[in-house]
Amino acid sequence: MVGQGPPYNGREGVQFDGLAEPERTLHPIPSGTGASTQRLTQISATCARHAHPAAMDTLKLPADLARTLSAAPHRLLFFVGATNVLAAMAWWTLWLMNPSALPAGSVPAGWMHAFILQYQVLPSFFFGFLITVFPRWMGLPELGRWHYVPVGLGMISGQLLCLVSMFSGSALLLHLGVVNTLAGWAAGLAVLGSLLLRDRQVTWHAISCFAALVIGFAGLLCFAVYLHTGDARLAYVVIKLGSFGLLLPVYATVAHRMFPFFAANVVPDYAPWRPLWLLAAQWPLWLAHLALELVHGHAWLWLVDLPLFALAALSVWRWWPRGPMPGLLRVLFIGYAWLPMAMALYAAQSLWMFATGEFALGRAPVHALSIGLFGSLLVAMVTRVTQGHSGRPLVLGRVALFAFIGMQAVALLRVVGELVASPMDWYRAAALGWLLVFLPWVVRSLWIYLRPRADGRPG
Repeated sequence: MVGQGPPYNGREGVQFDGLAEPERTLHPIPSGTGASTQRLTQISATCARHAHPAAMDTLKLPADLARTLSAAPHRLLFFVGATNVLAAMAWWTLWLMNPSALPAGSVPAGWMHAFILQYQVLPSFFFGFLITVFPRWMGLPELGRWHYVPVGLGMISGQLLCLVSMFSGSALLLHLGVVNTLAGWAAGLAVLGSLLLRDRQVTWHAISCFAALVIGFAGLLCFAVYLHTGDARLAYVVIKLGSFGLLLPVYATVAHRMFPFFAANVVPDYAPWRPLWLLAAQWPLWLAHLALELVHGHAWLWLVDLPLFALAALSVWRWWPRGPMPGLLRVLFIGYAWLPMAMALYAAQSLWMFATGEFALGRAPVHALSIGLFGSLLVAMVTRVTQGHSGRPLVLGRVALFAFIGMQAVALLRVVGELVASPMDWYRAAALGWLLVFLPWVVRSLWIYLRPRADGRPG
């Protein structure tokens, strides 16, 4: 209890809350007033520290947490992304429930919803993962804090300012949030670009991810210009660049490199399949889809979406192990199976419009992609990285399993909501479901990022 001294353990050390303090030798107080005063001061400070350990720990806590959080790039940037994935969805859910409860901002709520998820939430995870793996892919030394802390500071300050602006309606805070996000992105691109310049080989997966991030940075700049000009065409460009120029290329590239590698490590007799032609074939199709959407050529999207469906289906077929596999691997392939389903919906929507002129299915295809693919793989990949890089066993766990299964339900709710006559209740149910299934997973993840590795290793 506070105010009681630590129990004596029979030695010249103390046992406090089950933790042994270092042993000390008690010396007599030297003669002389000055020496006596100095020694009494030292004893008083020691007794005060023993009597009030919570106060001393509080003084050290912020610095310790900062060191732990910045010990590895994934810790800091996953922390940023995981925090904002809940905060941003809480705002969106509140807006869906009662739009009048929030002040009207300078940007329509739906556009802000797309912007935050595409350019702030998911890219935080991207930078945390890529700053970790780029040096390993290229055989270069790992990066230090000064490489990735500026990225994290830019991203978290940008997200906080944007979030406050959405609850307050402040256009100034929104502008400042976008500026800070641009700074975080620029720092991340500078770090990853410098690694590419030092690469002694041609690492195509790194080049592919970096190209997608450059396209994303262009989209972020377009949003900044839109805030100053109010040109709605720029906002449309921002949203389309985010889906097929930034997010899908990064997800597909990382899956192409990592999923067969993961499977080969745990599935006996598994032959990894990741030909570079598969990655090369998808890039022109992604860009063609993007170009057709930008010119509103939706009736012709099937020309590129059917090949994209075929390549995605082929990938799932070739990558899926034919034997038993652990849950942490299974969720990767289940999550990736949303890609051929999303491309099938895109192609069906386009063919129907080509035949009838009617834009059917609404936003069902994009939510099959964004919630089904991006949301499911976010849980699966981040769980794997978090477990492995925190010194914990590579197992899925009940919390992550709950989040992953919940994301399947949320994706289905949101897709079906586009096909019913009165969709708002379905939208609200999907948003509430997102918060429900993500909350335990985010809380557990944040707790891990704020603690040292379980195996005692640095990082």
